Amino acid sequence: MSDNIVASASPAPLTLLGLGSMGAALARTWLAAGHPLTVWNRSPGRTAELAAAGARVAARAAEAVAASPLVVTCLLDDASVRAALAEADLTGKDLVDLTTSTPAESRTRAAWANERGARFLDGGIMAVPPMIGVPEAGGYVFYSGSREVFDAHRATLAVPVATRYVGADPGFAALHDVALLSAMTAMFAGARHAAALVADSGIDQKEFGTLVADWLTAMAPATAAYAGGPVPDDPTSAAVAEAGDAALLRTAEEQGVGTALLLASAGAMNGV
Repeated sequence: MSDNIVASASPAPLTLLGLGSMGAALARTWLAAGHPLTVWNRSPGRTAELAAAGARVAARAAEAVAASPLVVTCLLDDASVRAALAEADLTGKDLVDLTTSTPAESRTRAAWANERGARFLDGGIMAVPPMIGVPEAGGYVFYSGSREVFDAHRATLAVPVATRYVGADPGFAALHDVALLSAMTAMFAGARHAAALVADSGIDQKEFGTLVADWLTAMAPATAAYAGGPVPDDPTSAAVAEAGDAALLRTAEEQGVGTALLLASAGAMNGV
């Protein structure tokens, strides 16, 4: 389920803990939409711009939590969330955690929040800061955990970036997030491997970079098959594919480029 950015009829108050690049982008968008916003950051110097834009700046995380029924965390890691909320009274609060974490960490955080009297919703941000507040950029956030929290705050959460609710299991948002980021990381690694192959060969690097991007774009629809999506028609025989893989390895060796990425990919394809 997804939403486009929605302007709330009566902008709801909320608290945001964490003003790194992503947190600051979220804060600016909520403020621009008229939401009463309380912010806290471990380094106070990051709050000046937002204060000038109308945000209330809390000196302590516990003070920020007390200011709003909806509390959003966007911090470095799970340990940072635990430290920031250590002294906060979470009774009756709705806690939405947008900090990158593992599925197990998200489930643990949900249980921890529930034990302290809060309802919990986990989020995995599929966007970079320049995409926040820009609907046409295509960014969104996966959410999982309390459906009641998602429904109650759906309009507010959709202001900076679109939303996708993926299930009641608090770990599902993190699992979706990390799985897609893993695919992206492997894609970037492949592009770096390709660049290394042609380095110092006399091939125009800028033109080759465009070719890489165009080729990956053309091949992108076929990737759905690896996650249970439609399998494209492919007449390539196993023998031909095996010979092609061998050529990739030999070329890397000829060009003096490491083969670890190719070997790892072949192992994953063969279920190793």
